[in-house]
Amino acid sequence: MKIRRATVDDLAAITLLEEELFAGDAWSLESVTEEVTGPHRHSFVACADDDTVVGYVVAMQFDEVVDLHRIAVVPTGRRTGVARSLLAAVQQAGSEGGAQRMLLEVSDGNEAALRFYADAGFEEIDRRSHYYRDGTDALVLRLSLAGGGGS
Repeated sequence: MKIRRATVDDLAAITLLEEELFAGDAWSLESVTEEVTGPHRHSFVACADDDTVVGYVVAMQFDEVVDLHRIAVVPTGRRTGVARSLLAAVQQAGSEGGAQRMLLEVSDGNEAALRFYADAGFEEIDRRSHYYRDGTDALVLRLSLAGGGGS
């Protein structure tokens, strides 16, 4: 597996993964295009040996904050280090861009994601009640980035 920056050549593959993994909450091709190619973005893909996209991460950076928008991995690639590698790539890009902390929102009902983020060192800093369509709350998590103040 290799991690590399996402390009416009990856838009179709990311959109297909969106549809497979997120169904009714999937980003459209237009949204994927904006997320991958828009200003202030850090976007990476994880590719199998045959160059098939098996995961991706998208974040936006403003000054000292990186906002993690999406990290997704095909079911067969879960618990194999793909998500960890994608997160590390976006952390490094943010740190190199001067970011001090990363923020994200995750459903309080997504136990696998909550374990993943806790293992990565994220801490809960806020809760948004009834944030998602299904009525679950969003937890706002923060991670201090290497060399940053993290406040």
